Amino acid sequence: MAVGSTELRARFARRLSDLYGTEVPAYTTLVDECHLVNQRVLDRDGAAAERFGSISRVTAERHGAIRVGTPAELAQVARIFGALGMRPVGFYDLRDAHPQPIPVISTAFRPTEPDELARNPFRVFTSMLVPQDRRFFDADLQERLLRFLDRRQLFPDELLTLAGRAERDGELSEADAARFLDLAAAAFALSPEPVDRAWYAELERISGVAADIGGVTSTHINHLTPRVLDIDELYTGMQARGIAMIDEIQGPPRWDGPDVLLRQTSFRALAEPRTFREPDGTISEGRLRVRFGEVEARGIALTPAGRVLYDDLVTEVDRRVAEGEPRREAAADVWATGMPATESELEERGLAFFTYRKDGDAVIADPIVYEDFLPRSAAGIFASNLGAAGTMDASQGGAPRDMAWLAEVIGRPIRTPEEIYAEQQEESLMRSGVSPTIDRGARRVGRGSVAE
Repeated sequence: MAVGSTELRARFARRLSDLYGTEVPAYTTLVDECHLVNQRVLDRDGAAAERFGSISRVTAERHGAIRVGTPAELAQVARIFGALGMRPVGFYDLRDAHPQPIPVISTAFRPTEPDELARNPFRVFTSMLVPQDRRFFDADLQERLLRFLDRRQLFPDELLTLAGRAERDGELSEADAARFLDLAAAAFALSPEPVDRAWYAELERISGVAADIGGVTSTHINHLTPRVLDIDELYTGMQARGIAMIDEIQGPPRWDGPDVLLRQTSFRALAEPRTFREPDGTISEGRLRVRFGEVEARGIALTPAGRVLYDDLVTEVDRRVAEGEPRREAAADVWATGMPATESELEERGLAFFTYRKDGDAVIADPIVYEDFLPRSAAGIFASNLGAAGTMDASQGGAPRDMAWLAEVIGRPIRTPEEIYAEQQEESLMRSGVSPTIDRGARRVGRGSVAE
């Protein structure tokens, strides 16, 4: 019996979850707390709790994060995830990110069709080091780093061959699927190979992320993220379990209006035992803090106009915090006065994406859930889990990188999130026979589960 890409993706997500739970036991605690919170919200809010996805989807949902060093490695990652029906979406440059620049650019691999997301919404946020950026790496370190990266092989040839066959045919035999999953899970497991202490420390002075990518001979799952319906309750519940969390939840603040985009938090990176190779060749025991447990809550996808408004509000909050106002109070005031208080207003002002359907003579607008990421939030979580601030010489020139550059070097088109959401919106208009020029005042925002 053949195994299609959807089933292969679901099996791979479960394998990674089991693997990560074994490697990082606090992750299992996080998943357990998510289940408890989600059930309480479902009991409390009923159907409204499933506004942005069914409880079965939310329970199964995961996003992972990995880090690679070169375009060649990223192209191989794209082949592996292509076998799972996952495509690169979005471009995220964390080198100028607030609160702490990180010397990586990123994309995310995920399903792009609503029905595939509904079946299994697995995503992997994938970052790639930029050794050519002089703000972080001088010429000598760049050369040595690239030599190190070119010598390693992250993924065995057999895995890449199976991935290519799966992507080409859309399926694998049961035996090949089992072999693919074994090889893929092993490729993302934490390696027991000793870490060169001096080399790792040299890169760590630049950035902990740079060391995690270029200071070892393998890659690994950096975090695996479940989805929760009430992230504030989850944050409190994890602390009650004795788990140290980062200082704040990243993304939009909690408020009484619509949930938009993405809110994220994590427990702090744990000190994991690792073996080190010392300069004299001896092997010693030590610890590294590089992996953590992230959790997310998702809201409505914003249009480009909505993202401009969101960015303006974030900038205003930052300004007021710089003037001494506490962040929580500043955010609450700015959001209350600047962000529309209802989904209907978001829809009427064209600030969020919706799908449309007819209910008799009425036109119902159902919000589209945000499936992607926020660079500021990613950088905030990275920074909260790094042991040191690292170094950056802003007087030096950077290395130009953008989505077109990344698509060319990995040999695959990269779609923008907004393009995908706009297509979903337009397709719903065509299916329902609703005119795109219909008076927005004649529409009403639905109160059922978000269309998937």
